[in-house]
Amino acid sequence: MSTSTGFPSSAALGIENTNIITTPGITLDDKQKLFAGKPTLQKLQLWADDATFADPITKAQGRKQYQAQWYGLVAAFSSITPHSHSVTSAGNPITMDLKTTYKVKGLGTEKTIESVIKITTDASGEKITSVEDRWNGNIPEGPVTTAFRNLNSVVVPAFVGVPKNDEDDAKKTL
Repeated sequence: MSTSTGFPSSAALGIENTNIITTPGITLDDKQKLFAGKPTLQKLQLWADDATFADPITKAQGRKQYQAQWYGLVAAFSSITPHSHSVTSAGNPITMDLKTTYKVKGLGTEKTIESVIKITTDASGEKITSVEDRWNGNIPEGPVTTAFRNLNSVVVPAFVGVPKNDEDDAKKTL
């Protein structure tokens, strides 16, 4: 099932949580709703090949790096529980506040992170070109932090398997 824009609907993409609170007058389309779901190759086709993903621990540039970051969440955490989503700006970038709890696999340690997410799309609004996940509203800077973030963006793709096709992707979600 696809929307009038030709993109698959949230239900067709398997997005589980679409209960997103928006500021009056601001709505989300299916591209932004993917952040409430789990990674799939189909959802990640909404991203430009040269898109960037940045947070305090990585600065991923290009499909190989950012896909590994999304699938890395599944590899590292036994559960990811979104508590709230609140869209604060419908411009470009779209800005939203997000509160999520992550439970580390094997350790059971839980950490709740409050983020400010900035989602930028291309001029046509069809492809995501960058996402910034600012924990507690910021992304640390400095030479050591920058070196660590760059290293993470290269190391994670070497260790995290990203499905090669939809069939492999379906097996990962079983």
